[in-house]
Amino acid sequence: MTDETVNRVADTIFEAHRSGAPCAPVRDLLPAGALAQAYAAQEINTRRWLSAGRRLVGRKIGLTSLAVQRQLGVDQPDYGMLFDDMCIPDGWEIGHERLIQPKVEAEVAFVLGRDLDDETITIADVIRAVEFTLPSIEIVDSRIADWKIGILDTIADNASSGLYVLGGSPKKLADLDLRMAGMVMESNGEPISVGVGAACLGDPLSAVWWLARTMARVGRPLKAGDTVMSGALGPMAPVRWGDVVEARIAGLGSVRAAFAGGKA
Repeated sequence: MTDETVNRVADTIFEAHRSGAPCAPVRDLLPAGALAQAYAAQEINTRRWLSAGRRLVGRKIGLTSLAVQRQLGVDQPDYGMLFDDMCIPDGWEIGHERLIQPKVEAEVAFVLGRDLDDETITIADVIRAVEFTLPSIEIVDSRIADWKIGILDTIADNASSGLYVLGGSPKKLADLDLRMAGMVMESNGEPISVGVGAACLGDPLSAVWWLARTMARVGRPLKAGDTVMSGALGPMAPVRWGDVVEARIAGLGSVRAAFAGGKA
């Protein structure tokens, strides 16, 4: 494996992101199981975007479902970066130019009040660091044509990140049982996904703990003020332009994502 190959993977993803034209799977450029190289390609583009003026405001966790992990042949989640221009206010219209082939997931978002920059942190450290939680919708997207992705594709593609919407009803952890929190997500009033906190690595807090330790190890530790999208509480669902998607999470309230009408 050469730096040239990793750079080619990064360039392919970056150009698809810039142009809005999806690309062929990049896993074909990498050996099977080359997770480190896929993350290296992700890091190349992270540095490009930071140099271009985007601001890092948090992280996202993907592959928190054990069934999806088995499907992709991995035994752990993956991660991606959250930039300032990815955050959409509750209910604001999302334009066609922002996305290529969007899908939606309902998640618990955590906002940190303390740094989590040590690989040896415990769940207690995570609880102490969380300032508040919010209901959220992650609008996942893929630069890979027709969502024909494997684990190397999604890692290199910033964990298939698109945008995310945060609700406006912050709650303290002491008032919540996130493991048992039920979720219903509807599109135009019709249910499209149901789930519960336990579907996210057993508990969304466990997902944040995994992410914080991983980020400390790879040199991009979580800091006070960061937002963490902790992973889906139920199945990912397709979305159409013109849809209004609303997710309700027990104890947290609701959040809406509104997609512009017409054809992309």
